[in-house]
Amino acid sequence: VEKYRPQALSELVSHRDILSTVQRFISEDRLPHLLLYGPPGTGKTSTILACARQLYREREFGSMVLELNASDDRGIDIVRGPILSFASTRTIFKKGFKLVILDEADAMTQDAQNALRRVIEKFTENTRFCLICNYLSKIIPALQSRCTRFRFGPLTPELMVPRLQHVIQEEGVDVTEDGMKALVTLSSGDMRRALNILQSTFMAFGKVTEENVYTCTGHPLKSDIANILDWMLNQDFSTAYRQIMELKTLKGLALQDILTEIHLFVHRGGHRVWLWMILERPNLPLALTECFLLSTVDFPPSIRIQLLIKLADIEYRLAAGTSEKIQLSSLIAAFQVTRDLVVAEA
Repeated sequence: VEKYRPQALSELVSHRDILSTVQRFISEDRLPHLLLYGPPGTGKTSTILACARQLYREREFGSMVLELNASDDRGIDIVRGPILSFASTRTIFKKGFKLVILDEADAMTQDAQNALRRVIEKFTENTRFCLICNYLSKIIPALQSRCTRFRFGPLTPELMVPRLQHVIQEEGVDVTEDGMKALVTLSSGDMRRALNILQSTFMAFGKVTEENVYTCTGHPLKSDIANILDWMLNQDFSTAYRQIMELKTLKGLALQDILTEIHLFVHRGGHRVWLWMILERPNLPLALTECFLLSTVDFPPSIRIQLLIKLADIEYRLAAGTSEKIQLSSLIAAFQVTRDLVVAEA
C-alpha cells in the first residue's frame, strides 16, 4: 500500500475534478484551508501529501509541514501547544505558508475543535490547515465553514482496475479475470483494501482466483450462497438447518455475511428460484406441475417486502448479540414461510 502510494497529483487515479481545482489553487498560490472527507482508501491523505510535495522541496518538508494523525494525542493541550507554536512562527528565509495536516480529524474532541477555530483564523496569513476525516458530521460547523470542503467518494471499478493491473504487473502476480472482479467487488471502492486483499491472497495461495480471494477474506462464495438458498427453499426445515450449519462450520462463515449476501439476492429480484417441492403435492393438476418445472418464479413484490422485513429483524437481533443458531433457524423459517406463500399465490 505504501510502496505504490501516489507521489504526485498527476499520479492520482480518481476525482479529477477535485484535483484540477486543488492544482489551480496551488498554481495561483491561493490555497485555502481544506476539509477532505469520505470513506477510507479513496485518496484523501495521498492528495494532500502530493500537494505538500509540490509546494515544498524535500529539505523544507520537515520545517514547513506538521502532520498529526489520530494516533497522536490531539486533545486541547496539543492545539494550544505544538499546533499553536507551529502556526504562529514564520520561517525566516522562505516566503509562503506552512501547512498543518490533521488526519482523521473526526477523532478530535469537541474542545480541541473549538480551540482550533481561533487558531485557524488568527494565523491564516502564514499557515494553511487541512483537515481529513471519514464523517463530515463529526466536524463542528464552525470548522466546516472555515474550510473549502471536498468529498472523496468510493472509487469506481473503471478507475480501480487499471491501477490494480499496474501493481500486478510490477509485482508479477498471477491474477485470473474472476479474481480481479472479486477484488473490486469485495473492496467496495476502497483502493487500500483492494491492494491488501490482493497481497494477502497472493501470499497465501500464489494465485489470485475468485475462490482464493473469497477464502482469504472469509467471505461466503457465490456458489455457497446459491446452495444455502437452494436448501432453504427446496428442503424441509431440519435438513436445511443441518446442511447450512455444516457449511458454516466447515468454511467458518459468519451468519452476518451470509445474511448480507442473501439480502442482495432478494433485493435485486430477477434471480429466480426453482420450486421443486410442487412435485410432492399430488393433489395439484398435472398441467400446473409441469408449468412450474419448465419455468422459474420471482418473489412477488408483496411477498418480497415481508421477507425483507424479516431479514432486517434478524440482522438487528444479530447486532444485539443474540445466538447465531436461533437466528439461523429464524432465517430458514422466513424463507420457508415465503416459499409456502409463493405456492399458495400460484
